[in-house]
Amino acid sequence: MGFSQDELAAMVNVRRETINRLEAGRYNPSLKLAVDISRAVATPIEELFIFY
Repeated sequence: MGFSQDELAAMVNVRRETINRLEAGRYNPSLKLAVDISRAVATPIEELFIFY
């Protein structure tokens, strides 16, 4: 099941604009936010983000 940007933002306590910027590659999340998103969408963090 997918989530809208608004729904995901509410789940992880950020603004929709933050999710939009993440999706566009214009924002690097904190480790806490990356973990929160990973848990919210039940997907391993390594599948969601590329860490250099």
